[in-house]
Amino acid sequence: MPARIEDYALIGDMQSAALVSRDGAVDWLCLPRFDAPAVFAGLLGTEEHGFWRIAPADSDTGEAPVPGTDASPAADRRRYRGDSLILEQEWDTPHGSVRVIDFMPPRHLGKDPGGNPTIIRIIEGITGRVRMRSALRLRFSYGRIVPWVHRVDDERGSRTAAVAGPDSVWLDGETETYGQNLTTYADFTITAGERTAFALTWQPSHLPPPQRTDTKAALTATEAFWIHWTGHCTYQGPYREAVIRSLITLKALTYAPTGGIVAAPTTSLPEDIGGVRNWDYRYTWLRDAAITLSSLLRTGYRDEARAWRDWLLRAVAGDPENLQIMYGIAGERELTETRLPWLPGYEHSAPVRVGNGAATQLQLDVYGEAVEALHLAQQSGLAQNHYADLLQLRLITHLEQHWHEPDEGIWEIRGARRHFVHSKVMAWVAVDRTIRLLETTALKGPLDRWRTLREDIHQDVCAHGYDADRNTFTQSYGSRELDAALLLIPQVGFLPPDDKRVIGTIEAIQRELLTPDGFVLRYPTSGDDTGVDGLPGDEGAFLACSFWLADDLALIGRTDEARALFDKLLGIRNDLGLLAEEWDPRRERQVGNFPQAFSHVPLIDTALRLSAPVQRPH
Repeated sequence: MPARIEDYALIGDMQSAALVSRDGAVDWLCLPRFDAPAVFAGLLGTEEHGFWRIAPADSDTGEAPVPGTDASPAADRRRYRGDSLILEQEWDTPHGSVRVIDFMPPRHLGKDPGGNPTIIRIIEGITGRVRMRSALRLRFSYGRIVPWVHRVDDERGSRTAAVAGPDSVWLDGETETYGQNLTTYADFTITAGERTAFALTWQPSHLPPPQRTDTKAALTATEAFWIHWTGHCTYQGPYREAVIRSLITLKALTYAPTGGIVAAPTTSLPEDIGGVRNWDYRYTWLRDAAITLSSLLRTGYRDEARAWRDWLLRAVAGDPENLQIMYGIAGERELTETRLPWLPGYEHSAPVRVGNGAATQLQLDVYGEAVEALHLAQQSGLAQNHYADLLQLRLITHLEQHWHEPDEGIWEIRGARRHFVHSKVMAWVAVDRTIRLLETTALKGPLDRWRTLREDIHQDVCAHGYDADRNTFTQSYGSRELDAALLLIPQVGFLPPDDKRVIGTIEAIQRELLTPDGFVLRYPTSGDDTGVDGLPGDEGAFLACSFWLADDLALIGRTDEARALFDKLLGIRNDLGLLAEEWDPRRERQVGNFPQAFSHVPLIDTALRLSAPVQRPH
């Protein structure tokens, strides 16, 4: 059975990523890129769907267990090596202590910028003499295909190759392996001061075998890369540890060849354990990526911000009128949603989905997020891009004709379209930022007409999306429900923080959308498919929304409350500083895809806000 979501660690090479549990098992890995089929899918099923565990073989006797009985104890300690994505886990056994170091070298560190994705696992003896086992069960195509596993001999010895269709995976190590129960094993003993290593490398099956990896050199280069990268962070405030770890996580979720940023490296980790709210997040949401760009710019990472802007221009090129809410990591538009019936799902949360049908939804708020990202890039001093300016004008020209339509909104509801207040607010943002562009540059556009449009949208929201009796904005026109996305109204400058309607909305959300432990729900759920989102079941507190509340409390001068909530949010990170999408207050567990960019970005933003004097949004 897979571990709890928060018991996993992330390693990655900025093109793909793996999740490693406390018991030394890699239970999730897609190769060669984030959205490729998994070769280890045990996270969404059982060990029969693929895993790779390296851990003490038997902590009680020191004897190797019978092959096929591959359980192992959880590590006694784990950490990332400094400010890096190099994972170190340590076990104490009656016979000694051992350390396993897991990482994926960034591919651009090699001679070939494309490179081969490789997981390296180094085992070091700390004290005594510890019996170890490596158990590798490769299952291609999300756990469905058992590959042909065979030995290949060359001048340096034997290698283990696993081949199925277009894919091959190569295992190199300094320890003899053997096959049993459709699993590749290596049993060995590590003593104090000794070191051995394994490298698992993907290669297209029609090509010659990949070169063996110099694991020691790769470790040195990977650590140097992260030290250099984190050294560019300009934030030096009291929350630096949390900010740096979140920035590293965001960097790990960036697809280096294109600059696209995935929302998460996983699919179908449930928002409601045992339920159907399971989605594929291995794509680039304009919303998530745009707010990520903001955090990167504000912490000194201009190269990443520039790469994302270039990705946006390529993804939208030629068809801005049909702006999608998400794209593939290289800008792909077709993200057809399908189900994988052979996988039972994380803790029986089915169905397991790949692809995402929400890609075809109408979400008017993404116009605001995309334009805001371009605005922030310009404000932060990125070189002006003529095509970006033209794109922005075309987006507003299209939005001008469609802002008044109902849509599926920020939360990608699968029920009927509505006039969501947040969508209208972000349409206002798109127009407002474009007006500022025209006012401050030589770019030409219908300035007077768009000033009128900005005012029309503002008046429409205040007239139809505000409940004067309760002194709060509502989720959609004519509804009584609330929505945590309303917390963004003062942050984007739609209304000032001291406006009574803003304060009333914040207090209404505190009354109606807080969980017993003080975190924020996105919106009310009904438990069946009659609710606004058209889905059965409920969900946990949405962590981004909880950070937004902390931001708003700081904006309206309730700084002590803001800090208390922020500290509480930091407290539910796992021991490595990672956050999933949501928090389940009933089970007191993280839920949803993991780790989640949409949680780590607002963490950074709130840390920056609480580290600086309170200022109104401009």
